[in-house]
Amino acid sequence: MSMVECRTLFGEKILLPAERLIFRPSAYAIIRHDDRVLLLNMRSTGKLFLPGGGSEIDERLEEALHREVREETGLEVEIERFVAFKENFFYYDPLDFAFHGLLFFYLCKPLTFDLASSDQIEDDEADAPRWVPIDQLRLEDIQSHGEIIFQALRSVA
Repeated sequence: MSMVECRTLFGEKILLPAERLIFRPSAYAIIRHDDRVLLLNMRSTGKLFLPGGGSEIDERLEEALHREVREETGLEVEIERFVAFKENFFYYDPLDFAFHGLLFFYLCKPLTFDLASSDQIEDDEADAPRWVPIDQLRLEDIQSHGEIIFQALRSVA
């Protein structure tokens, strides 16, 4: 039986049988406006993360990105450009799911600005979408892939 090392939601490593992995392409939005970036609070860990998530079987990545941003923040965005790709083996502790993720990151600009309230968000993990001043953002505040976020933000500074 082939085993795969996955990172958990809480940053630990766990070995899991490869057949437990769910193949999951996903898209994430780095949404910058002026000197701020839009982030969500993760209920399980209290850390910040990007809006986005997995695409449905019949959905293009860009469509998934628009849907996920709308569900998690209430905003409509324009995709400016693709900025990064990362392969990820991830174990989601709360639901006992393991993923082989293909993560695509896009720099986006907001077309609307009325953020959804926490009770309007269609995601069990996402809470409190908010504009975070970039100069106050620290790598340790971010749930995962912070290096990609900072690199993308520097590229448009």
